[in-house]
Amino acid sequence: MAFNNKPRKPSLSSPTTLQKFLFFSVLFTISVLLILHNPSTCTISTGTWSGDLRSAEFAWNRLPFSNDNPPPVSLKIAVFSRKWPIGSTPGGMERHALTLYTALARRGHQVHVYTSPPDDQVGTNTVTDDIPGSPVTSPQIHYHEGEPGRWKYNLAWSLFNDENQREPFDVVHSESVALPHWLAREVPNLAVSWHGIALEALQSNIYQDLARLPGEPMLPSFNAGLQGVVPKILNEIRFFKSYAHHIAISDSCGEMLRDVYQIPSKRVHVILNGVDQDDFVHDIDLGNAFKAKFGVPKNATLVLGVAGRLVKDKGHPLLHEAFSKLLKKHSGVYLVVAGSGPWQQRYKDLGTQVIVLGSMRPGELKGFYNSIDIFVNPTLRPQGLDLTLMEAMMSGKPVLASRFPSIKGSIVVNDEFGFMFSPNVESLLEALETVVEEGSEKLARRGKACSVYAASMFTAHKMALAYERLFLCIQNVTFCQYPLPID
Repeated sequence: MAFNNKPRKPSLSSPTTLQKFLFFSVLFTISVLLILHNPSTCTISTGTWSGDLRSAEFAWNRLPFSNDNPPPVSLKIAVFSRKWPIGSTPGGMERHALTLYTALARRGHQVHVYTSPPDDQVGTNTVTDDIPGSPVTSPQIHYHEGEPGRWKYNLAWSLFNDENQREPFDVVHSESVALPHWLAREVPNLAVSWHGIALEALQSNIYQDLARLPGEPMLPSFNAGLQGVVPKILNEIRFFKSYAHHIAISDSCGEMLRDVYQIPSKRVHVILNGVDQDDFVHDIDLGNAFKAKFGVPKNATLVLGVAGRLVKDKGHPLLHEAFSKLLKKHSGVYLVVAGSGPWQQRYKDLGTQVIVLGSMRPGELKGFYNSIDIFVNPTLRPQGLDLTLMEAMMSGKPVLASRFPSIKGSIVVNDEFGFMFSPNVESLLEALETVVEEGSEKLARRGKACSVYAASMFTAHKMALAYERLFLCIQNVTFCQYPLPID
């Protein structure tokens, strides 16, 4: 018998791990690019639409819901949230949670929030600010035991079960994966709000790497992260179906859940976040006082503003470089930076035309927004929707934002509301030059249009009424029809 001792060539029919990885990377990158270049913007006539709300693929914020009447049914709502905004500078998801659940409680619903212990209070169970014997008008907070700020879903689940056995909840709400899918699949009356999904995180990784400066090496963590996120996307697609109802906080996220994650349309509901309409209003005097306090000169020709964490994925490498170039041509343009993080000192190094305020409490932000001519959001994260965009528009300010589907499809739906740029320095600098050329008077006219649109879409009332109707729909299908006599 003859033997062939020559080394065998690798078989193309048996792909290596690298080939598989490259295949899935290309596959999902193509999906991302398709979504990026084909965002849908809903232009429905809200005065004429009717039907089953579960079939609506547009943001429910576009529909009018009556705020004049009390809800037809008072619901008992359980909420799972990893954190509750106790600190002075809570994150966006925490601010969303506080705004939503406070509004629902004030509408007469019984809201129980299950969350991790705050920094200054360990082992506390239920906390409420209401007077004993009076109607509960704020959420009842249940802190599980353990380390402050560290979420333990099993401990929260145990607290929930105790209350649920005493008096069952009408609806259960999970903020993202606060409630894991292996528990969620046992809860038929559960809705989950997605503030970011892995497919959007992949987009963010891509844009952060594209933002590298010439000669800047690729971080080792980028490759490691990219290899890890693709399996995570696949896992998400497999387990997302365990949740009965999905709430997307942007139109583009709703598209991804339906088209890529394969969630049936009637289980995907788009409800945009909202902000307190009393906290963010146009106030010229407040803006002038803020500028005087923090040293923005009266002769400034234009004042730009940016707020949030000063980190790479929020796009600060782009804004830092673009504004440093803008300064060389325009001596009267100022940038006000509200936030803290690694890029804080770098902004200070740009000179006196950049005023860095550090972290600001939510109550201080109203003065910040009113002191600027336009709000800049250079984010490299396509996921979710920054509340800062909505707060700025509510305050009567136009926006300059990254051209991502979530922002273009839900925020800057009209060119009148501001400007958009591709997430790179050249495009941002070109947009900044356009803003400077337009000037503060024209920007103020844009700001008026922004405040009207924001008041119709982004208020806490609007968000709370949309969530309320979804929760009523989950509890009783009668409320899935729109309109009802109460609308």
